[in-house]
Amino acid sequence: MKDSSVNFYHIVYFWLKDPSEANKKTFLSHVKEYTGSIDVIKERFIGTPADTNRPVIDNTYTFSIVLAFDSKKDQDAYQEHPVHLAFVEKAQHMWSKVQVYDSVKV
Repeated sequence: MKDSSVNFYHIVYFWLKDPSEANKKTFLSHVKEYTGSIDVIKERFIGTPADTNRPVIDNTYTFSIVLAFDSKKDQDAYQEHPVHLAFVEKAQHMWSKVQVYDSVKV
């Protein structure tokens, strides 16, 4: 990620209850729809576990999302954005676990 104005990263890992290809496709379409329509998101990365195997790697999740914001204030606005809240309402039944890590630039 290269945007020098980005100062806040919101990293989310999802473990889907049903990791079938059809369910993953549905979940991914929900994620792309909502992350593509919130203007305070400066960059987005949607991924799946890489094919790596070392003791320090947790690759048990189904999807990861990395969202970049200019500031914590923008990330706070994102948390309350109606599109984000609608995504949570629409998709939360699909995951068994979600883990969030927020980081700021040093």
